Amino acid sequence: MNAGSYGAGFGVDFRMWLPCVLLMSLLSAASAAADSKAVTTTLTTKWTDTPLLLEASEFLAEESQEKFWDFVEANQNIEGEHDDTDQAYYDLIIKKASALLSSVQLNMLKFALSLRAYSATVHSFQQIASNEPPPSDCSAFFSVHGEKTCDAGGLEALLKTASQRPKPYLFKGDHKYSGSNPDAPVVILYAEFGTADFHRLHELITSKVYDGLATYVLRHYLAKPSEKKVYLSGYGVELAIKSQEYKAKDDTQVQGAEVNATVIGENDPVDEVQGFLFGKLKTLYPELKEQLKELRKHLVESTNEMAPLKVWQMQDLSFQTAARILAAPAVDALNVMKDLSQNFPTKARSITRTVVNSEIRREIGENQKIFKGTLGLQPGDSALFINGLHIDLDTQDIFSVFEVLRSEARVMEGLRSLHIETPFIHDILKLNVQPSDSDYAVDIRNPAISWINNLETDHRYSSWPYNVQELLRPTFPGVIRQIRKNFHNLVIILDPTQEHAAELLSVAEMFYANNIPLRIGLVFVVSNEDDIDGMQDAGVALVRAYNYISDEVDSQSAFEAVISMFNRVPIGGKLSVGDVVKVLEKRFPYVEVSSVLGADSSYDSNRKEGRAYYEQTGVGPLPVVMYNGIPYQREQLDPDELETVTMQKILETTTFYQRAVYLGELASDHDVVDFIMNQPSVVPRINPRVLSTSRTYLDLSDTNNHFIDDYARFSTLDTKERSTAVANSMTYMTKKGMTSTNRHDDGYIRPVTFWVVGDFDKPSGRQLLYDAIRHMKTSNNVRLGMINNPSAAPSAETSRVARAIWAAMQTQSANNAKNFITKMAKEETAAALEKGVDIGEFAVGGMDVSLFKSAYEGPKYDFLLSHAAYCRDVLKLKKGQKAVISNGRIIGPLEEEEVFNQDDFLLLESIILKTSGERIKSKVQQFGIEDDRASDLVMKVDALLSSQPKGEARVESDFADDRHSAVKIRPKEGDVYFEVVAVVDPVTRDAQKLAPLLLVLKQLVNVNLRVFMNCQSKLSEMPLKSFYRHVLEPEVAFQVDGSFAPGPMAKFLDMPQSPLFTLNLNTPESWMVESVHTRYDLDNIYLEEVENIVAAEYELEHLLLEGHCFDVSSGQPPRGLQFTLGTASEPVIVDTIVMANLGYFQLKAAPGAWILKLRKGRSDEIYKIYSHDGTDSPAESDDIIVVLNNFKSRIIKVKVQKKPDKHNEELLSDVTEENDAGFWKSLTRGFTGGGKSEELKQEKDDVINIFSVASGHLYERFLRIMMLSVLKNTKTPVKFWFLKNYLSPTFKEFIPHMAKQYGFQYELVQYKWPRWLHQQTEKQRIIWGYKILFLDVLFPLAVDKILFVDADQIVRTDLKELRDFDLEGAPYGYTPFCESRREMDGYRFWKSGYWASHLAGRKYHISALYVVDLKKFRKIAAGDRLRGQYQGLSQDPNSLSNLDQDLPNNMIHQVPIKSLPQEWLWCETWCDDSTKRSAKTIDLCNNPMTKEPKLQAAVRIVAEWTDYDKEIKRLQTRVQEGVSQTAKTPITDPHIEL
Repeated sequence: MNAGSYGAGFGVDFRMWLPCVLLMSLLSAASAAADSKAVTTTLTTKWTDTPLLLEASEFLAEESQEKFWDFVEANQNIEGEHDDTDQAYYDLIIKKASALLSSVQLNMLKFALSLRAYSATVHSFQQIASNEPPPSDCSAFFSVHGEKTCDAGGLEALLKTASQRPKPYLFKGDHKYSGSNPDAPVVILYAEFGTADFHRLHELITSKVYDGLATYVLRHYLAKPSEKKVYLSGYGVELAIKSQEYKAKDDTQVQGAEVNATVIGENDPVDEVQGFLFGKLKTLYPELKEQLKELRKHLVESTNEMAPLKVWQMQDLSFQTAARILAAPAVDALNVMKDLSQNFPTKARSITRTVVNSEIRREIGENQKIFKGTLGLQPGDSALFINGLHIDLDTQDIFSVFEVLRSEARVMEGLRSLHIETPFIHDILKLNVQPSDSDYAVDIRNPAISWINNLETDHRYSSWPYNVQELLRPTFPGVIRQIRKNFHNLVIILDPTQEHAAELLSVAEMFYANNIPLRIGLVFVVSNEDDIDGMQDAGVALVRAYNYISDEVDSQSAFEAVISMFNRVPIGGKLSVGDVVKVLEKRFPYVEVSSVLGADSSYDSNRKEGRAYYEQTGVGPLPVVMYNGIPYQREQLDPDELETVTMQKILETTTFYQRAVYLGELASDHDVVDFIMNQPSVVPRINPRVLSTSRTYLDLSDTNNHFIDDYARFSTLDTKERSTAVANSMTYMTKKGMTSTNRHDDGYIRPVTFWVVGDFDKPSGRQLLYDAIRHMKTSNNVRLGMINNPSAAPSAETSRVARAIWAAMQTQSANNAKNFITKMAKEETAAALEKGVDIGEFAVGGMDVSLFKSAYEGPKYDFLLSHAAYCRDVLKLKKGQKAVISNGRIIGPLEEEEVFNQDDFLLLESIILKTSGERIKSKVQQFGIEDDRASDLVMKVDALLSSQPKGEARVESDFADDRHSAVKIRPKEGDVYFEVVAVVDPVTRDAQKLAPLLLVLKQLVNVNLRVFMNCQSKLSEMPLKSFYRHVLEPEVAFQVDGSFAPGPMAKFLDMPQSPLFTLNLNTPESWMVESVHTRYDLDNIYLEEVENIVAAEYELEHLLLEGHCFDVSSGQPPRGLQFTLGTASEPVIVDTIVMANLGYFQLKAAPGAWILKLRKGRSDEIYKIYSHDGTDSPAESDDIIVVLNNFKSRIIKVKVQKKPDKHNEELLSDVTEENDAGFWKSLTRGFTGGGKSEELKQEKDDVINIFSVASGHLYERFLRIMMLSVLKNTKTPVKFWFLKNYLSPTFKEFIPHMAKQYGFQYELVQYKWPRWLHQQTEKQRIIWGYKILFLDVLFPLAVDKILFVDADQIVRTDLKELRDFDLEGAPYGYTPFCESRREMDGYRFWKSGYWASHLAGRKYHISALYVVDLKKFRKIAAGDRLRGQYQGLSQDPNSLSNLDQDLPNNMIHQVPIKSLPQEWLWCETWCDDSTKRSAKTIDLCNNPMTKEPKLQAAVRIVAEWTDYDKEIKRLQTRVQEGVSQTAKTPITDPHIEL
């Protein structure tokens, strides 16, 4: 059907025509009148429902704590304020929140409540409360330093004794009541706000806070959580079509579960079927509703026939789908894209009839060149950009997209409230104002540095080439070029009397002696007293001796002499005057030592300069080493490190010079040192405070008309309004007088605004102001304002200078005010005023003294009171503390003695200009507003943009043609909008995800949306072989009666009935989900056999905590190190083992606060935790606390260190587990109830560990029979290990009964496929991966041998024999493929081609049965090698076609395989009948020749199979009957989970 007639043809006589068509179609449809079938999927949390009110409060807490508390106060009595329906409750929450949020943020809140994004946050507090634990009879309670109560009297008593107990640890997400006294005891209230109990206790504690008696923290706690679960969204569900080559379906009938059939509503089905728009038809012809339903059903069934397409029909599917989408009206285009991509297998046939016009092809072709050039996208790739920020669809889930939307909305609204027009907002957003990570350098052209050598003039380098072009000559990588230029300068600043001096100098000597092209300079920092005697002070002696030798001989000899002096110092000792004297006497026997070293020595130059240079550059504690002026980090000063890092820097900088030479910026006649020192990163002084990247900013993104001269009014404002009021009232000093005189001269937008905060009636405050004024007088970019932070309560005596400054700024012309204030900042002025000298004496020429005096002596101190309150409440300064605020960034509080001088202001200015000031200024200039407001705007925009978390650079989005090949949706006029650009191929998995996401975005916020088609041509196979649903809703839905609608759900309606489907969930990286409560086999869904609905229910079982761990000493991951995660009362809930790949580990957790520790036993005997990052406890604390309080991924970094006495011990030594009984005990407690250690050793030898994987009911049936065959033939106790990830609920429910009946142990293990390891998409291949890739981390260290037995095997012998089989040092043993059945020769792929040459005469092994010596396996890091090889090979879709088998065979040269005797595995396909008698196990391999179904083969080949099958069925029936009788009594499950 061509796109032009899409939905056309509804003529006038339609009413008459329709019944005829209906009649005809119904006659033909009568035969196919089966009910339509559906598959639905839901995902709930394991924890119980959390109230939306509390979730909304957490959303507000992320805006600000003030808003959180306002919301809590507003909802104290919410119970009585609505009429009991869910909808009324929800509407009330939204109404209360709307008072605190803008309209965009309110939509975000609705979305967050629909996503249930804050459910995990609320539940994490519930878990923290359960650790307290709550007192039994309280529905809300106080915890005061660990003691608990829920009444007023109890609180009084506990507050009195609180100081005797340690303060509790507070988390980042805790809600602290504003105005709490930080020194008072901490009172934590656990309650559900909105209830009467909360109201009572809240009143009680707030009164204590106002009296300064407590710090109040609120944590959510539900005394009676509801029974319901939280329904989640933000995940995808795939219904993939399975190959039916080998009939792998179980024939056991499933009792249909009763399902709520109303799931499938009237309006759900897609409206368009074969060109009929049923939604429209139903509204036009309501009376024909029933007939329309029948017609629709018939049409659906006729389209759903999925006859395979020919290859030539597939070639153009991508372009044809794009053409269909582009032909639809813009409002429907996304819906069409969603429908076509998500139901592609049934739509494909009709799409092949679409004609693609040449303009679309041409434009897509042109755009693809641009996509490849600018974004690196190939045809068929996809990408999403929100406001130019790249959203990676593979790694970012909906929760991180939500974060991006929120932070973008904040910035855009901030810019909007500064009255910036919408089109300019996007220009400003694109400015990259993030602080650059470039290292700052100080100037090394200073006489205080004594240079030892000079590459350009010293004789020893004269044979080196001089031309800078030499840099461009090719050399081997890693070779350092020797050129006679001072490209590389190393300056060492040190105190000769410190211990480290000798080590650093010996490294310098090594560089010098080995002719490394490095110019080395020394700065000695020694005493700068005038009359000091070098005969008493070793440092001074060294400097004088050095100067003497430099003058007499040269600096090289002086350096050598210094080295010999240090060579005399014993290790760990310090330099003494004697060492200096001895070397001097030896080298210059004829000189009078005291004349060189004594008090009146004439060799004293540079002594004071050295210390002055060190102090002026502000480079931090001694010793300091600088490369081209850039100071090294502390940890790089270790002698070995220093050598490596310096060489690395030389190589890195060489590329910088090569570029400069190539571009002509640096020539041979230039002074290289000048060239380096003129780079923008060179500053006069390095101040770590200024350069630190953790920065705090004021929120200046508000516009109001408040000022500070009305204190009563000022004190009622909130934080944001106060900052604006201070900005509104600020008058500035600038270099050329007040800016108002230079109106409309655009040079006078001043991009840097300093506010100096201090007590100007104290010397330190005046000093800071004086330095700021001195700097301001040198720069045209700066304006300077002042905020007084008085040390005492304001009075006439204590505020003379502050009032004088204020009065002058209010009443005098700019220049006069500036000169007068400069005077005021001087000490002698303050001293004179103190003595009572009249202020008029200090007036400067041209001042209007009477006007000034009337302002100065006025009775109002409002400005002082406002300033004091502002410093206390907003800047969080103590009385009299100093700070500097530069464009809204708070630097402070500065310590009393801390130097912050003119150079620091210069550094601060240069940083602002470099990162943000200039860029914002040039944008603001385009607005054409007067300069004072413009400078204000630059300051406010800078504060807003710089306060955003550092992200990647934004991508320019106006890059491609969108006339023919893009879907465009324009934003609503006037409002702030999001710029959203998507690039997508409509027949890919990404399109299946993107379409629903874009639809939700469009409903959620105002968007300017463009979706570019990026099609692939010449497809050779079906691009999408699955149906897909993405579960996502923009807001909470309700039913007609006002109750919550059943949670979000994926619905597959009108599915074709012939194919065999398998269901997969596509969830965020850190979720571990499992299937619960479904009778159907989700691995093999065959709709023809289903009554009506297959309802799949999943549960979010764990949130994953991932991490990387390294040993600080070696820098390597500590393989085999174990971590445990738990709580104070139950320290070990889960445990894990560190992998060598990236030091990766993962732990299964849930929302709450958890303690991470090294496992008791070898791990914590050998190692201790050195540092941790990304956790929630301070870096120095012993316990690592990690709070999981959202659905996003959590990755931490842990560094460990060996204990001093354990340096030579290895974790994976041969004695590892002999003494590690604790571990084994923890495992066996599940079934055997523990045991004494003596028994453990023998018991451990005596358990056979068998691992197996299965998915789908048929393979689980085989698995049970395999277990039975093992148990019937094996005398030794057996423990089965199953991979939990893919087991059906039916299997998990039955296994405890089977364990009880046959007396074996079992354990379910699970591991989430790590995000960095190449992902498989097909379920079967994922399961194969689990068989081989994670053997070293799936099982506890105590398990030292594991047997893998395939589910479809029958065992006929005692497996103890296989466990004890001698592997002769190999980590694992496999059986080779049989060669004896000759008629199969044509199928033996390993006999020719790649495998024949790779194996080089070795055998190709089958992976159905293998034995692994885990000790050896871990010791040779086999798991890490296998994963490494897999990572390399799996990128190619054609390699590893049988992943679990090809990988170990491919690695046979690196990880050897011991071949097991042939009788260990007999399989009819490859082995002849004569060998069957001696077979120890029989495997039901697929037969590529006959394609015989598994079940049929099992009955035919294995005589005992049917008996085993019947035996298990009898047990199942008994269990079933037992369960129905004792449905009320739960069974206890005799196993534990890892």
